[in-house]
Amino acid sequence: MAPKSRYVTIPIFLPELACPFQCIYCDQSKISQQYSLPTDDEIIQTIEQHLKSLPKNTIRVQVAFFGGTFTGLSEAKQRHYLSLVQPFIQSGAVHGIRLSSRPDYIDDAILLLLKNNGVTHIELGAQSLVDEVLVESQRGHTFQQVAEASKLIKQGGFELGLQMMIGLPGDTLPFSLLTAQRIVELGASETRIYPTLVVKDTELHHLFLEGKYQPLSDEQSVEWAAKIFLFFENNNLKVLRLGLFPDEDFLNHEVAAGPSMVHFKERVLTYIWSQIFEKACRDFSIDSKSKMRILVPKDQLNFAIGFKAANLHQLQNRFAKLKIIASEQLSKFDYEVHYR
Repeated sequence: MAPKSRYVTIPIFLPELACPFQCIYCDQSKISQQYSLPTDDEIIQTIEQHLKSLPKNTIRVQVAFFGGTFTGLSEAKQRHYLSLVQPFIQSGAVHGIRLSSRPDYIDDAILLLLKNNGVTHIELGAQSLVDEVLVESQRGHTFQQVAEASKLIKQGGFELGLQMMIGLPGDTLPFSLLTAQRIVELGASETRIYPTLVVKDTELHHLFLEGKYQPLSDEQSVEWAAKIFLFFENNNLKVLRLGLFPDEDFLNHEVAAGPSMVHFKERVLTYIWSQIFEKACRDFSIDSKSKMRILVPKDQLNFAIGFKAANLHQLQNRFAKLKIIASEQLSKFDYEVHYR
């Protein structure tokens, strides 16, 4: 199978635009730190500024409309926003459009409109694919609607992304793993994993204050995300993001409770490598005085060493002479242990 093109994304945020429901956990304006819609001029300027800053050897560029239910807009508004990108597509500066939407706002007519206007990637905010969790989170759609929308998107020739959240009301680790399994089964090529945060003044915040909802701890969120990430990795599904972007103002002033998002991806991958090294130490009968070299993939070196060098320090406490070294020959989570 030929490798998929790598895109550089220019994000345009349309906070809560056309969202028909206020999900129990959501306040898009606070999460995106954008409280008003961008004007046409602002959208065009954003695209132009990003294009100027991109390296000259950038192969694929896409504009992404995030933050709202894009396909819930009137057809006229959809056409308008898409039309702002068309000059950049026609000039070859932009190669496609990505957008986010809800599964219950997808049909053949909508997809034809999107296809004719340069949309290549559609992300659905599935969040969970377990009906019990969807009901408790007041998502307003079912797993079956996600399945039907995913099928239409795939049949339309789009790349399908299915976003998920962990730790929603009613969620469990088995439920989150089932969601991950169903994301793979529905044919998604991309996903995002977001731990649930308690945003102030949302319905979830009120439940938290009443003692009716308990968010995941830091340790739980890392462990759940690690298990899910490895499942996606083993099924060749790309994880576009682990955790919310850690905007300092948002985290300090708008989040009432929930796991830390600071260096979340690094902490998740550190945890994965800690488990790999723990297993390696059990599998090998290695004298603590042995001189050891652990080879890991080049792009995983920092994660293998660990956030704040946690894995390296832990191993050096057991083996006095140990180094973790990058290898060009290894990939994913492969490793080699050399000792004498």
